[in-house]
Order: sequence, then structure tokens, then C-alpha cells
Amino acid sequence: MSLQRKPRKMDHTFEGVHYGIASQMGFIWQQARAPLIVPVLKLLVILCLAMSLMLFVEKVYMGIVILFVKVFRNKPEKHYKWEPLRDDIELGNSAYPMVLVQIPMYNEKEVYQLSIGAACGLSWPSDRIIIQVLDDSTDPIIKNMVEVECQRWASKGLNIKYEIRENRNGYKAGALKAGMKHSYVKLCDYVAIFDADFQPEPNFLWRTIPFLAHNPQVGLVQARWKFVNADECLMTRMQEMSLDYHFLVEQEVGSCTYAFFGFNGTAGVWRISALNEAGGWKDRTTVEDMDLAVRAGLKGWKFVYLSDLKVKNELPSTFKAYRYQQHRWSCGPANLFKKVAMEIIRNKKVSMLKKFYVIYSFFFVRKIIAHVVTFVFYCVILPATVLVPEVEVPKWGSVYIPSIITLLNAVGTPRSLHLLIFWIPFENVMSMHRTKATLIGLLEAGRVNEWVVTEKLGDALKTKSGGKSAKKPRIKIGERLHFLELGVGTYLFFCGYYDLVFGSNHYFIYLFLQSIAFFIAGVGYVGVFVPSS
Repeated sequence: MSLQRKPRKMDHTFEGVHYGIASQMGFIWQQARAPLIVPVLKLLVILCLAMSLMLFVEKVYMGIVILFVKVFRNKPEKHYKWEPLRDDIELGNSAYPMVLVQIPMYNEKEVYQLSIGAACGLSWPSDRIIIQVLDDSTDPIIKNMVEVECQRWASKGLNIKYEIRENRNGYKAGALKAGMKHSYVKLCDYVAIFDADFQPEPNFLWRTIPFLAHNPQVGLVQARWKFVNADECLMTRMQEMSLDYHFLVEQEVGSCTYAFFGFNGTAGVWRISALNEAGGWKDRTTVEDMDLAVRAGLKGWKFVYLSDLKVKNELPSTFKAYRYQQHRWSCGPANLFKKVAMEIIRNKKVSMLKKFYVIYSFFFVRKIIAHVVTFVFYCVILPATVLVPEVEVPKWGSVYIPSIITLLNAVGTPRSLHLLIFWIPFENVMSMHRTKATLIGLLEAGRVNEWVVTEKLGDALKTKSGGKSAKKPRIKIGERLHFLELGVGTYLFFCGYYDLVFGSNHYFIYLFLQSIAFFIAGVGYVGVFVPSS
């Protein structure tokens, strides 16, 4: 009997220790709650509500502008001279401007033929166009494949140049900068840029060049992206929703109000004199395209956006590729904002209104506030108020404003309105990565200059999964688990359970749904999986 009693005593001892620790933590919580936690949480709620209002006003403003544009059909042709370039009997083809087409690439095994083929298929006088393939590939096999493809097109009579360099300094910006140093570039008036997965239609130059040829104040013409794999999986459908809003609303609004927007790095044509006057390509951030656009805008150059000119390209369809892309797209603008804010303020060439637009709307609200408030408010502060019922969030801040913002974001892709129930929690998950990247960019810490080329699959997935039965990909547990997502998911689930048991505001419905989204992302069940060769 004595042998059976000893474990019971130890069990009681452990229970006592656990009870003591729980009591101490409960005591500390109660002591700190009123004088510290409640006022701090109230202050954070006020700050988050203020940021939500800023974002709300920005979204409503852009909605009103885009409604005006659509109702009155306010197309670029109404503001800028556009007429087709015509043959000149006396001058012949020399009447057409010389165009350089740059295609930067890095180990693009799956898509290099598509981009090179599309660029070589552009309709333009053959003696007035130069195709420049800037290959930074480190894989010698892929490098050879790209070079052979260029030689194949050259044998057909096309003026195509295959250019390599000794290192990858500056990444894409470095490659584009090196490409502009070749002697034959001095003959060119304009430069069109396409990433390795972009496939412009043959009439692309005929649609864009006239805006530059007839309007000397225009420095850039940007086309819209069209996603060839938007229906590949649920993740690509949700990316389409976010990017369609960017192209159909944000870019359009910038173009028709201040003739300024961020260059998307591809599917655009630059006036080379504008590019050079702005200082050329710089690799000080991971958004060399936005950097160039800001510097050119500050020099007084105007930008034209063509929403009805679409260029096919590919969305990242693996979660890993998408996370890397979003890190670069969030960290880079924040870092650039820190570096150019004072330069914008001191600028004498543009109006105060345009400077305010660039600093406040373009950078501060859209590139910083939008990311931070989405994650901090809806995934951290709002759930925390469940644990501290003394702190209340007004319904307009917790329900009405986010609902209106969500609906305004969805206008760009009406075919996906039924996916809003998935899009909202997915965007909140991604806002965690965007917030982290934004802070890294502002503080210039850690991965601030990390550049990972977005993986393109092309037809690789179809090829690898073809046949009678595709083998399941072998993926290590460490590659599938994302502990940050799992941690936030656990926090949200705990808050949801606490609200269900003790609360009265019914936040648990949202909190459980959002925690599930974080758990799904945390175990890597997002996007597609590519079977290993």
C-alpha cells in the first residue's frame, strides 16, 4: 500500500506547484491589468482606428476617382496625343524610333523560350529593334540553353543580343544597368522591359510607342498584367484579386490624377533620356523599378498607364515563392520610403500637391499603413480586447470599415466575389509577412536586401504531373511547417475560445476562421506542390 501512496503524494505536490504558478500569474495579471494593460491597449486601439480611417479614406478616394474615370471614359488618349506611326516614303524605316527590348533572366529554365519568342514576335521594323537577353543564370546548362535559343532566333534574321556578366552584383538592377552600357544602346530612343515570364502581344510597341513619340513630357508607358495561371489553385485566384485592384484602381488613379505611379518593373516602355536623367538603375533597394519611377517623377516626367493593354504573365503558385515575392514587394518600398522621403520634400520641380500624394498616399498609407494595420489590428489588438473586456472597439472600426474596404478591394475582380470568405483570412495571414518585411525595410535590418527570384513553373507542373499516376512530392517536415503562422493561429484560437466561453461580442466566429487560415498556412497546405524530377 505504501508503494501506491507515494506517487499520489508526488501528484499532489506537482498539482500544488502548478496551482501556485497559475495563482501567481493570475495575481500578476490582475495587478498589471488596470494600471498598465488596459491603458496601453486602449492607446493601441486608438492608433489602429486612426490608421484604419486613413486607409478607409484612401480607398474611398480612389473608388470615387476610378468611378469618374469609368463613367466619363477618361482614357489616356484624351490627355495625350496618340496617333499611329506611319511610313515615310523618303525616310523609310528610319522614320521609326529605335527600340531596345530587354529581357533580364536568372535560371529561367521553364519560361525562357516563351519570353524570348514573344519578344522576337513583336511587330516592328526589323532594322529598328534590338532584342537584348540579359542572362544572369548560374546554372551552366540553362545558360547554354538560353544562348542556343538566342542563336536560333538570330539565324532567322533577328537582331538579338545575348549578354552575360561576370557576377550578379545588383541583381536585376545590376543586369539592366550593365545592359544599358553596350555601345549599340546609344542608337536607341526607347527601352521596353519584360521579365522572363512575360509574353507581350505582337502589337505591344505599336500601342505604346506613339505616346512617347508624340508627347515629349512622357517618360514611361506601363501596360497591365494578365495572369495566365489565375485558375491554377485557390491561392492564385486570391492573388489575382489583390493584383487586379492594384492595376485597375491604384495604377489608373495615379496615372489620371498626378501622372505618377510605381513602375511595375516589366511590361513597360521607358524613354531612355528620362531613364538617364533620373540617374539610371540603382540597386540600393529590392524595388529598383519603383526607385527609378520616383526619381523620374521628381524630375517632372509624366507616366501613362494603359489598362486596356494586357501582357500575359505567371503568378507564383507555390506558397514558398509567394512568400519570398511578398517579402521583397513589402520590404523594398518601406526601405525606399526611408531613403527618399527627404529628397521628395526638398524637391523643387514638382508641386506640393504631388509631393503630398507621393509621400502620404503612395508610400505611407498604401505601402506601410495598409500592411501594419491589417495584421496588428485584426490579428493582434482586436483579439486581445477579448481578454480585456474593459477595452471596447466600436463597431464602425471592427466591422463597418473593414467590410467596406474589403468590398472596394474586390471591385477589380467581380468574378471572384464569392471567394471573399477565403480572401479575407488569407490576406490577413500574408499581412503578417508584409508587416514583418515592412519593419525590416524601415529599420534596414536582417533580410532588407534579400533578393530571391520568384520561381516560375511555366508548363513544368503539367509535364511533371502528366501520365497515369503522378508521384506524390516528397517534402521535408521542416519545409512544410511555418512556426510563426502556427504561433499566431494558436493565439487567435485561444482568444476565440475565451470569447466563446466568457465573452459577449461574438468575435469568436471571426477568430476561429482566422486561426484556421493561419493553421493551414502553418502546415504548408497553400498553393501547389511541384513533384521533384
